[in-house]
Amino acid sequence: MNSEILNYIGLGNVDIGYLLLGMFSLILILLILLIVFIVKTNNLKKRYMNFMQGQDAKSLEKDIIGLYEDNRVIKAVHEKHNQDICNLYKKLQPAFQKMGLVRYDAFREMGGQLSFSLALLDECNSGVVINSVHSSDGCYCYAKEIKKGECSIPLSQEEKQALDIAMKGKE
Repeated sequence: MNSEILNYIGLGNVDIGYLLLGMFSLILILLILLIVFIVKTNNLKKRYMNFMQGQDAKSLEKDIIGLYEDNRVIKAVHEKHNQDICNLYKKLQPAFQKMGLVRYDAFREMGGQLSFSLALLDECNSGVVINSVHSSDGCYCYAKEIKKGECSIPLSQEEKQALDIAMKGKE
């Protein structure tokens, strides 16, 4: 069978059976896609109906307004917590946050390592080094001020060691 239309578009020599088979395949693919889209649309419709079930526009509006108010309250509480944290941080900056303790035997005859050097530092490595020397005559305590990790008075070996431990953050 020879058709002028098929000759015009350049398919005059093609068997009409192949052409019909191709068209049938295309129709079958389109039918499968149509079924898939119908199933997806029905699923979406079911989800929408479940969402809207028992609700009207006014009750949904109330729910949305309630959520907005809850969000506003949460933001206000969050801001207050941030301010409280900043205030606590400012108050804790000068507090002792680092400690270094070195025990030693000041005089070889005593034994028991009853003498100690204790370094107490804040966040900026400022604070105090307390040195307690225990002897047979009694116990003597000395305090030396530390500013930014430095002391204006010479430190003993044990005091330097306690200061280094505190500055490194090790106990």
